[in-house]
Amino acid sequence: MLWWTYQQLRISNAKNRLAVVEKLVESYDPEAVGPLIFALKDKDAAVRCAAAKALMKFEDRRAVEPLIQMLRDTVPLARAAAAETLGQLGDPLAVNNLVGFLRDSDPVVRAIAARSLNRLGWRPGTDSQRVLQILAMGSLHQLIAMGPEGVAPLLDTLRNGPPNKQFTAVKALGEINDPRVLRAMLEALKKASPAVRIAALGTLERLADPATYVEVEKLLADPNPSVRGAAVEAANRCGGARAVPALVKALKDTSWEVRQSAAKVLGFLGEASAVDPLCDLSRDPDRDVRETAINALGNICNKRAVLSLVTALLDEESSVRNAATAALQKVERHWENTEAARLAVPKIKNALRHPDYWVRHCAQKLLERLKIDINALGDEAVAPGLIAAPAIEAPPHPVAAVLTELLFDRDRDFRLAAATALGKLREKSADSVLSAAVRDADFSVRQAAQAAMAALN
Repeated sequence: MLWWTYQQLRISNAKNRLAVVEKLVESYDPEAVGPLIFALKDKDAAVRCAAAKALMKFEDRRAVEPLIQMLRDTVPLARAAAAETLGQLGDPLAVNNLVGFLRDSDPVVRAIAARSLNRLGWRPGTDSQRVLQILAMGSLHQLIAMGPEGVAPLLDTLRNGPPNKQFTAVKALGEINDPRVLRAMLEALKKASPAVRIAALGTLERLADPATYVEVEKLLADPNPSVRGAAVEAANRCGGARAVPALVKALKDTSWEVRQSAAKVLGFLGEASAVDPLCDLSRDPDRDVRETAINALGNICNKRAVLSLVTALLDEESSVRNAATAALQKVERHWENTEAARLAVPKIKNALRHPDYWVRHCAQKLLERLKIDINALGDEAVAPGLIAAPAIEAPPHPVAAVLTELLFDRDRDFRLAAATALGKLREKSADSVLSAAVRDADFSVRQAAQAAMAALN
């Protein structure tokens, strides 16, 4: 039977030879070790790998020497399989051979050789061996503990390693105090991976060396928005006031995150030249950007911002309105007495006709604070596109009377709720009021009014 097994391993095709190896594994017969060792020299790499892994289960020391020979296989997967099995067999004879494969050209072989050496109890005898072990295991952060001695292998990984290892190398280098690190970070700014560039910018931000600002500024035009955002933070630390013109330009970036970061940094720098661009940004389409721009204006404390901040008190977002209130207290405590506040009156008057209730409410309060009589402004009660309350008698039912008033409120949600409620109330006298509401500017309100009229009939 053993003779026939050898014959199959010699003359059958690769698929059949692989099946023979798999059958030998399942047999758990110690006599299978010989044929499996024989299969380590098979001309097909898949058969060789399968045989090497199969020998792991038999734990027979006779396989050690053939597996050591297999470490010289031209196929990386075959070398990796041999290295893994040697680690499992636990023979000290394999140690010296495996150490050499910490330098293998294939990263998988290096990693498996390092793991097998750990299982065999091997410990590096020199710093160079320790570096090789760390690099093979991919634990680049362990090189930090080596100080300056760990910089060289990290630099090599940054220059020649794959993107994920370059990223890890940059992060590790950032934690080592060595003059070579600064130059390495500038090199990393030119890497193809955005993650590597962002990591390098983070380190440069921490180092805050003015000599690096020129290179950092270039990345404010990077095609990746996350890189541009990181460059904003680094420019602040490396360039200080010198970065203001470039950061002002970043306020018009296509990415809201970049615009927000630039506004935050300019508020921190406190440069008066940024006031007007930040005032423009206080009208940004993005709520968070508007809020950050307003906070920045509050930090700069320049009175040129009063008009924009008063206007921001009419923002549809409550968080923006709150930020504007706080910023105005910093910039000008008695802002209601300024000429700039008076210049905002036309916009405040327009806000009285805004469809949002809270905007209208804020406009009314603003006029009161400015001591402007709202009744003297004329008929500003109806928002654009809404119908005016018709000159018809309200229903006698007390609840229906209240709902009739709400049916012509400036707020669309109040009108919708009133129309729905009148339908459920089934108050016949509300029919004429609902007839007027079916001409509402909002489709949902018209639908609700029509449904309510149908319910009455």
